[in-house]
Amino acid sequence: MTTLNFVLFGATGDLSKRMLLPSLYYLDRDGLLPEKLTIVGAARSALSHEDFIALTRKVLEERREDIEEDVWKRFSARLHYSPVDAGAASGFEALGALLDEINPGAANVFYLSLSPDHYATVCNGLKAADLATPGSRIIVEKPIGHDLESCRAINAALLSAFSEDRIFRIDHYLGKETVQNLLALRFANILFEPLWNKAHIDHVEITVFETVGVEGRWGYYDQYGALRDMVQNHVLQLLCLVALEPPAKLDPDAVRDEKVKVLRSLKPITGRDVMARTVRGQYADGTVEGKDVPGY
Repeated sequence: MTTLNFVLFGATGDLSKRMLLPSLYYLDRDGLLPEKLTIVGAARSALSHEDFIALTRKVLEERREDIEEDVWKRFSARLHYSPVDAGAASGFEALGALLDEINPGAANVFYLSLSPDHYATVCNGLKAADLATPGSRIIVEKPIGHDLESCRAINAALLSAFSEDRIFRIDHYLGKETVQNLLALRFANILFEPLWNKAHIDHVEITVFETVGVEGRWGYYDQYGALRDMVQNHVLQLLCLVALEPPAKLDPDAVRDEKVKVLRSLKPITGRDVMARTVRGQYADGTVEGKDVPGY
């Protein structure tokens, strides 16, 4: 039977509360979590074990209306918490001691729901505390860095602690049902497949409408902005899926290779092109689904 520790760094942050903790609850409800899986929240907040369980319950109540008490009892029994300051070795040592106590010998899956500027620090902390064991895995969210140089530094830190096959760089947009169905829509549909080419398509326009605004992510957006947060990952992934040629087979490597061909075919936008080829927008106040939202 699979024995796992799922360690969620940034457990008290926006992505964890809005997406990850509710998703883990629903996986448990649907019987998709291993029986011997523990979920360990890790963040700078000085919470107790009981505080984290109460926080998770509050998150579920705010985001969902159908909490099943028998599922919650099972799910809450999986939850643990360890305060970790990424810049202090003591936090990683305490995390290691907790993992040994609650689920000794288990493989660790580290999910970094953090700002990318913390990725390298966390990797170094895991390595120094001997938590980056051969059976462990690490998951990082986009964007991987602020620019090319920081991206390379993050990848170097990841590879110094984990082998490439244990590193998962993810874009959660690819998990959306519509996005997952794009390849089937294109290549398995006898109506669309023969027409999906330049002879029949004049242009492609990708519009990303969201109901969630900046909300409490001011600090993140001040540093990274919408271009890095949305365009160089979510939108480019959608562009690749819309434009790629049929992969030789539907496995990750073959699909990735076709995506790379699309990206290499794009005309680079130089510094001189920016004013003529791009438009920079700014969030203004308005309404989303009938609710007033502030400007940014």
